[in-house]
Amino acid sequence: MIPHEKSAAVTRGLREAFGTTEFEDIRDLSRGLASNPVFRIVVRGSAFLLRINLRAGNLTRHFTCMRAAAEAGLAPHVWYTSIEDRISITDFVEAVPFSVADALVRVPAALRKLHALPPFPAAPKHINTSCTFLLNKGAALDGFMQQFRAANILPKRETGELFARYDQVAAVYPLDDPDMVSSHNDLFKPDNILFDGHRVWLVDWETAFLNDRYADLAVVANLIVTNDAEERLYLQE
Repeated sequence: MIPHEKSAAVTRGLREAFGTTEFEDIRDLSRGLASNPVFRIVVRGSAFLLRINLRAGNLTRHFTCMRAAAEAGLAPHVWYTSIEDRISITDFVEAVPFSVADALVRVPAALRKLHALPPFPAAPKHINTSCTFLLNKGAALDGFMQQFRAANILPKRETGELFARYDQVAAVYPLDDPDMVSSHNDLFKPDNILFDGHRVWLVDWETAFLNDRYADLAVVANLIVTNDAEERLYLQE
């Protein structure tokens, strides 16, 4: 299952992490669509997650943030990373479902702990993948706005009102706020929030960087908050 060109890199990782080049079992978790293959491997009876990064880009920020989160108990333990080989090996989390009532307490507590970490590196504004991307002026934003207008997703009147409101927000939003915090920035995906029956784990730190705390808070709220009472509890936590 492992891409042939990455076989040697995986062998190096296994040797350095576990003192062996063998694994007893492997399962592809990529679901056929991910550009970065992910595997569950079993080494000496224990399960680990092997991630192979095929997308272009510097992995320094990715691995730095992931290790910081792991040391804080927010991400699975990191056994091995190689920027040159573009692979990582971490503990594998056997996830189980958890209720919305439980999530309303556990997930914001995890975010509070994340946002209290020493500041992550910042990301160039033109590759900011979070919702605050819409505040970063430049060619990327201009292109997005042009595509949105051309798509005619909303009636012309509603589109005009939307952009008028957007201009109001963009004019006053504290984009360079000194209160920026270490953020995950990819919690749009429920699969990146795992519960093992005892604690919450945040995974896939590829887009972690210093950001507005409300980027994480807002996207998670969209997953688990359904009414005013839940919103109050969520923000209180």
